[in-house]
Amino acid sequence: MPGLPRRIRHRIRLIPLQEHSPAWVHALRRYLIAGLLLWVPLVATVAIIKFIVDAMDRTLLLPPAWRPEALLGFTIPGFGVVVAVAIVFTTGLVVANLVGRKLVELWEGLLARIPLVNTIYSAIKQVVETVLGTTGESFRKVLLVEYPRKGVWALGFQTQVGVGEVQERTEKEVVTVFVPTTPNPTSGFILLVPRDEVIEMDMTVEDGLKFVMSLGVVVPRPSQIRRATPAAPPETGGE
Repeated sequence: MPGLPRRIRHRIRLIPLQEHSPAWVHALRRYLIAGLLLWVPLVATVAIIKFIVDAMDRTLLLPPAWRPEALLGFTIPGFGVVVAVAIVFTTGLVVANLVGRKLVELWEGLLARIPLVNTIYSAIKQVVETVLGTTGESFRKVLLVEYPRKGVWALGFQTQVGVGEVQERTEKEVVTVFVPTTPNPTSGFILLVPRDEVIEMDMTVEDGLKFVMSLGVVVPRPSQIRRATPAAPPETGGE
């Protein structure tokens, strides 16, 4: 490197190249990576679960006098999760019958008369019914769309088919696609794409979310589902 000063050339020569590292350095690196691959997902999973459990314990919907620390003198980790599941399950039992549905109708009729509350409540309820419903098509398919320009593909999730006025004005069968941002899939972009311009993937929604949240590192394995091809008719030969 004649263009560099002598002092810099001397330092560059002293830098050990990876391929010339001793065997024990490669072994140490391999063992460290193996340990990180075990501990990092485990610690992250425990930390996330602990955060959720602690958050639900802090927002426990029980009077202070009924909480475990007041009755037993100590806290019970996860008690808030148990209470939340019990409340949701009991509410479901109540609203699943005729009397419960009538009460819900009265409650929603009351909320419909409150200007701002009506807008927020109805929008959130429609989103929840669409996502959690078993008969809809929301978040049931993973799609590829050309976004943000032609030749560049983005992974998205189908949220709706046929969107009223948009369908009429475009005169095409339009699919609503949610393209999430990474690594936070709760935000993203809503695209209205003609059906003939999207590619339906075989991967599951869970695999698609893993791909997005991992910054594209966790690539789903090729699906085992293949389109059935008609079997060839058996050969019949005469004697």
